Amino acid sequence: MANAYWPYFDPEYESLSLRINPPRASVDNSSCPECTVVKVDSVNKPGILLEVVQVLSDLDLIITKAYISSDGGWFMDVFHVIDQQGKKITDGKTIDYIEKALGPKGHITAGAKTWPSKQVGVHSVGDHTAIELIGRDRPGLLSEISAVLANLRFNVAAAEVWTHNRRIACVLYVNDDTTCRAVGDQTRLSLMEEQLKNILRGCDDEDSEKVARTSFSMGFTHVDRRLHQMFFADRDYEGGGVTADQVDHTPSFKPEITVERLEDKGYSVVNVKCRDRAKLMFDIVCTLTDMQYVVFHAAISSDGPHASQEYYIRHMDGCILDTEGEKERVIKCLEAAIRRRVSEGLSLELCAKDRVGLLSEVTRILRENGLSVTRAGVSTVGEQAVNVFYVRDASGNPVDMKTIEALRKEIGHTMLFNVKKVPASRSAYKEPEASIAGWPKTSFFFGNLFERFLA
Repeated sequence: MANAYWPYFDPEYESLSLRINPPRASVDNSSCPECTVVKVDSVNKPGILLEVVQVLSDLDLIITKAYISSDGGWFMDVFHVIDQQGKKITDGKTIDYIEKALGPKGHITAGAKTWPSKQVGVHSVGDHTAIELIGRDRPGLLSEISAVLANLRFNVAAAEVWTHNRRIACVLYVNDDTTCRAVGDQTRLSLMEEQLKNILRGCDDEDSEKVARTSFSMGFTHVDRRLHQMFFADRDYEGGGVTADQVDHTPSFKPEITVERLEDKGYSVVNVKCRDRAKLMFDIVCTLTDMQYVVFHAAISSDGPHASQEYYIRHMDGCILDTEGEKERVIKCLEAAIRRRVSEGLSLELCAKDRVGLLSEVTRILRENGLSVTRAGVSTVGEQAVNVFYVRDASGNPVDMKTIEALRKEIGHTMLFNVKKVPASRSAYKEPEASIAGWPKTSFFFGNLFERFLA
């Protein structure tokens, strides 16, 4: 790596600077006719860009343009954002949340930085134990995992499940079905861990040391970031050959990523061009941050279904990317991060009264109908469970609508059931389609489905 200047962050000075110059956040709906402009000014500190992007992503806001500058001791960001329907942000509560989370109180109180359900180890429905699993994916695996938890009388209060490159990673939040609190019995936890490991090992794999890992976590890492970290540690970006994920993606989807040197300024320049989608910027900034790179400047823009993002980076030690091996590794890791969240096909949204074994029942029915889950989100709001499953045919073919109708007949009488086609790109928000069930289009954010349930 070639050396370049990197300012030293003294912890005491950083704290003093924040007190003297507290961060400022403003939400402007008058400057641009098509979007809301969010401006953030703050004393610079490591990881601040990821914190800001994380807040906007957790609100399911779409970033259409962004300009980042954080050279020296000051951090200045401008984001052009819209909601999932392509409109400005006009909800007073959302605007107030943004200004508080990105303002002085947000940087002092860590709990205000993200929605509670987006942190590993924290959830709004009582105490819980966070379980992290990673292993080789196969059809029906999520059903088997949830069945083990149900048989051991663990209630799944929330969960996030991603699949990529024939691997599955998930973070599950469980509690005791009688006390609704975190499980403290080490014997029960050990039994659960043993049974989950046996399930994850239940497939032949030539790379046996990568088959499975199970762990318990009570940390405070953002769950999406934690899933990226788990896949990164699992080295999913090194997978070779054509995977099921790649078969589903059209050739035009493959991200175009380049890394160049800007020697006169002492930066490495990362250019990303790919199909646009929600949370794309978060996934890229998250990956660069966890690879120990610092973003000094960036420009992000969207043109129809395509996104163009440019980042001026250095390693935390002040070096730029000097070797072809380093550049290739960054390219592979960014491509993997972009692909992990991509889901094409159908999404199933379900809302029902929460109970032990509900997730096991739903995933069993999906498996029996020949559907494979590529991504899933489970949340609990009061006494209601809100689940979203991205599914495809287990053989890789498009899902037959006869299968969906059979699902509706089987579970539609006990829970709200909504089906919609996942848009090929973010530009689909401009022309909302009616969902198959006749409900309006919704985002992946669980609150929208639950609000319809209460209406």
